[in-house]
Amino acid sequence: MSELWISGPPTVASPQHAALSLLLAFGLAQLIGAVYVWTFRGMSYSTGLVHAMVLGSTIAAALMLAIGNSVAAGLGIAGGLALVRFRTALRDPRDMIFVFAALGVGIASGLGAHMVAVFASVVFCAAVFTLTVSEFGSQRRFDGLLRFQLPITANETEVMSLLRRHSAFVALVTLREVAQGQAMEHAYQVRLADSKHRVALVQDLERVPGIQDVSLLLQEPTVEL
Repeated sequence: MSELWISGPPTVASPQHAALSLLLAFGLAQLIGAVYVWTFRGMSYSTGLVHAMVLGSTIAAALMLAIGNSVAAGLGIAGGLALVRFRTALRDPRDMIFVFAALGVGIASGLGAHMVAVFASVVFCAAVFTLTVSEFGSQRRFDGLLRFQLPITANETEVMSLLRRHSAFVALVTLREVAQGQAMEHAYQVRLADSKHRVALVQDLERVPGIQDVSLLLQEPTVEL
């Protein structure tokens, strides 16, 4: 068993080697799937994607075991896979990387590179945790679309002062007449320096005399329509 752990598989895999490779692929893919669940930050979570990681890794290991050193078997399996068209679209590139990592671990296990499969899984999971905890690549921006109605006779100076106080960036998007020309609907693109300012911004605007229908639509990067 120790030789199987270090060396590659023979032309025809023995039952012990096949069992070790398949179980290793199954276990390591579960580890990768668990890390995906623990570090998921999106909104459209899919249990089927996690199951696909584990099952895909096991199937990849089985295919590598079936091919062995046979070129004919490899061509036959490649031709069979060419008939199967996978039309599932992954919106997040991160999901694609996790699926690819699970398949890679399965391939390495099936080829007999068990140490490579184990170390690759450990390094990959450690890298995911590091990027998640450190929030690497995050710009820490809180963008939103602010809408409200203001009477034509109202003074906009107080409103703009509040917007500049709570926002790092303000840009007028649209301005149109409402209420038969008695009021104007304002729409601003705002960038909040801190997410805590969103509540204070709405509350301060609602205290302005004459203002109505104040709403703040946050444009989080994780929202998927």
